[in-house]
This record gives sequence, structure tokens and C-alpha cells, in this order.
Amino acid sequence: MKGPLVVVGDVLLDVDIVGSSSRLCPDAPVPVVERAEERPRPGGAGLAALLAAADGRDVVLVTALAEDDPGRRLRAMLERHMEVAAFHLHGGTPCKLRIRSGGQSLARLDAGEGRAVDGPVGPRVAAAIASAGAVLVSDYGRGVTGHSAIRSLLGGLPADVPVVWDPHPRGEPPVPGVRLLTPNEEEAARLTEGAGIGGTGLAAAGRRGRHLGRAWSIDGVAVTLGADGALLCDGSQAPFLAPARPARGDSCGAGDSFAAGAACALADGGTLAAAVTEGVERASEFVRAGAAAAVAGRLAETGTARLVPERGEDAWDVVERTRRAGGTVVATGGCFDLLHAGHVSLLQQARRLGDCLIVCVNSDASVRRRKGPSRPVSSAADRVRVLEALSDVDAALVFDDDTPAPLLERLRPDVWVKGADYAGTALPEAETVRAHDGEIVLLPLLEGRSTTRLLSTARTPPAPPTTKGHAS
Repeated sequence: MKGPLVVVGDVLLDVDIVGSSSRLCPDAPVPVVERAEERPRPGGAGLAALLAAADGRDVVLVTALAEDDPGRRLRAMLERHMEVAAFHLHGGTPCKLRIRSGGQSLARLDAGEGRAVDGPVGPRVAAAIASAGAVLVSDYGRGVTGHSAIRSLLGGLPADVPVVWDPHPRGEPPVPGVRLLTPNEEEAARLTEGAGIGGTGLAAAGRRGRHLGRAWSIDGVAVTLGADGALLCDGSQAPFLAPARPARGDSCGAGDSFAAGAACALADGGTLAAAVTEGVERASEFVRAGAAAAVAGRLAETGTARLVPERGEDAWDVVERTRRAGGTVVATGGCFDLLHAGHVSLLQQARRLGDCLIVCVNSDASVRRRKGPSRPVSSAADRVRVLEALSDVDAALVFDDDTPAPLLERLRPDVWVKGADYAGTALPEAETVRAHDGEIVLLPLLEGRSTTRLLSTARTPPAPPTTKGHAS
């Protein structure tokens, strides 16, 4: 990319007040939130810009900011990771405050009705847009994309600068030359009101995407479908569906993650299909990483969205961070010697049950006591390395006892997963898990997959071929 990724749009301050609740208020049937902690983060175009910067991009954010306390807090969070080219926001900075407990929102308070209105934007804003190698427009209906000077600057970009436009029903239509439009299902429905397109699902999304592409002369329209991925309508005979990998968690901000991923892919010269696929993958990772608020808050602090172990971190850091974000800790255990499709299926299912997955792995000595002197085939270090390379595994811990109960006493998972082959079996760790309010869940297995069977098959020499005759 020859220039920076320029993100243009409305910035909001999102604040989560996160605590625990175990009783109702005596004067009203509402929960009392205790030990509350404030977690501020940029929202709107600010989150999209942070997500792009977390990818190591050179990012410039063009927005409107007010000279109030929320505006100053936003600027301080953002300027740590990117250049901010801002012009004046008339009125108070938009703020959204959510009160959350147990991973659920109890109330939301909106304040600040500031809007960007026509007026001078200054040479810094003009220079930033002119230098763009790619542009992401993140419209939250607060006036930045309707500003005449901003629209003129965007409309004057060279044809080889890809522009991704993430629309808002209360926002403005895209400028000519946009490469990719990224509405979600609800936005696409509201943007096509009056077009006589009814229904829901893929067929309706395809019709709405094609209508928007024709109405606004846009190369590609990607209608995001949440857990179903995104549908790209690009004038081809049939639309392209980029499916999402299953992800469970707070989806707030996933649309910004999708748009940022797609813009980065186009900036690197990718096709529309490649950009939509990358956007879906980024959005799935964002949700799967844990509570979206925790991811965004970590972005504002460090510039990285990862909640999985990084250099110097371990499984206990992941567990602590997940719990701090109000997420669900899932754990499972086993030898995982010669990883096979049955293992992978179980881990995929387990990860969908919460916000992080910790795998408890039998040590080499523990495996030998269970399986005999010829096992394990792979050392504990190798087994952990393979497991942690899987996208569904957040971290692994090795235990040397005959059962994982002592480790689970410290880990205290919310959900402990075992295979369905343990149905009717008294699990020695069950009491430990339930003593800390955890639940045990049995998941289905892929029939016929086991390490023992694989080893037996590998050690059995093939039968000699049957010779019925000789050809002369």
C-alpha cells in the first residue's frame, strides 16, 4: 500500500460499567451492581481505526471531536496508536454507557448529541485524505460523512485508492467510486425501504445487496449476516458467501472489525471476495477472543486485540482476563496423543460454549500410568505446542496427577467438557468442578476415532495382495 489507511467517520466514547450482581434493590425490582469497574474505549470509527492499527497498519483517523472531557479522553486513547486529524464537533461528544453483570447488559444510557456541521476542516484533514493508500468510511450518522468538504475530498481520490463504506441508515449515501459497501442485514433492509424487497435470509440479502449496488453504482456490496458470515453481491451471476466460523461472545463491534479487515485486504491488493473473507475472519476472531468490550479496551491500552497468550503470558493470564471481562471459562482435558479429527471436533464444540478454552493435558508420566510404557508417542511439550496452534484453543496446562482434579481446584472452570463416552461414568473431578459452581457437559464424539485405534492400524502390516494369475 503506497499510503496509510485513512479511516473517516464518527467517533463515540463507549463505557462499560462491569460488576457483579446477586441481589435486587430494596426500593425497586432492579439488580444491585457491586464491585463495579469502569472500562472506557473508543467506539464507531475509533474502534475501526484501532482494529486496523492492531494489524500493524499506518492509520490516520479523520473525525470530528468536541473540546469536552469525553472528547479529550477519546483523543488520548486514539493518539497512542495513530495520527488523529480532527475538526470541530458541534455539541457534546456522543457517549454510550452500558451497565453489565454476568456477561449481560442491564441498562444503556446515551448522552451527547454532537454533530459535525459544514465549516472549515483545516489543511491537516485535507492532507490526510489526499495521502490515503486506502480509505474506510465508518458512518455512524453523526455528520462527518455528510460534511461537504469531506465528501469533496473523498470524491476526488484517484481511482486506484480503494474505498470501503460502512453505512448507517441515518447517515449519508456513499460518494461515487466506492469499491465495497458493508451494511448488515438490518441496515440493508432499512436502506432499501420502498424498493419492495421483503423477507429475510440469504435470498433477501442478495436482492437488497444487488439493489444497493445498482442504486449507488458500487462494485461490490457485502451484506453481513452475523453468525452466517457475509454475502458479497458484485455483479456476478451468483453472490459469494463467506461463511463465519462459529464464535460465541459479545458481538458489539464485530461490524467494525469486519469493515476494517476488508479495508486492509483491499489495501493489500486483494479481490472483493478475498476482502470479504478476511473481514468475516477478523469479525469471528474479535467475537471469539472474548467479550468485545474487553478486546476493545485492550486495544485502547496496547493496540492488540488478542486475548490468547502472548510472549510472556500463560493460561492463567487468559483465565484472569476472561473473568475480568465477565466471560465464561471452558476447560477440557486428556492425553491428546496423536491429535486426530475426533480431538479437533471436541475442541471446536467446547470452544463454542464460552469465551476461552483451556486444555488440561496429561503429563508424560501420567500418560504412561494410564496407557502403558509405550505411550505417549509425543512428549507433553509437543502435544501442548500442537494444541495451542489450534485456533479454538486459547491455552494448555500440563498436570502430573492421575486426574485433573487438583488442577481444576485452582482453575475453577465455569464449564468442564468431556466426551460422550464418559456417559454413566463417575468422574473423579466432578465434585471439584461443582464445588466451585462449575458445570460438566458431555459432547458427542466422532465415531471410530481414537489414538489407540490409529496406533493399532499403523502397527498392523498390510495383507499381501491376492494373486489370481500371471499375465505373460
